[in-house]
Amino acid sequence: MQDKYTYEYAVIRWVPKVEREEFMNIGVILFSKHKKLLSLQYHIDEKRIQNFGGETDIDEIRSYLDAWDLIAQGVKEGGEIACLDRASRFRWLTASKSTIIQCSKVHPGLHPNPEEVLVKLFERYVM
Repeated sequence: MQDKYTYEYAVIRWVPKVEREEFMNIGVILFSKHKKLLSLQYHIDEKRIQNFGGETDIDEIRSYLDAWDLIAQGVKEGGEIACLDRASRFRWLTASKSTIIQCSKVHPGLHPNPEEVLVKLFERYVM
């Protein structure tokens, strides 16, 4: 058990019409305190998004996700939130929102390599 690390993750969702609560999975965000890891992966399938949501601004979605990535990385270009510690940035990114980019509930796990888990979760829930 000592060679396993706890992690938490959430699925990133694109919600074209918040009031309808319909969504499409577009990414995964994962946090592991002990591995000092906060990372996300996302994929924008433009054709699928256009079919799902009608008139959608793909650049707007990409802009949101790029901002989330800067926050996750903790770089100054990510703004004030990016200056917070990893745990706080993860909590902010995964907090309930009423925007077109939202997260699922946070789920915990235990694995020797959380970075590997991120890839597997991304393949399972997004691709």
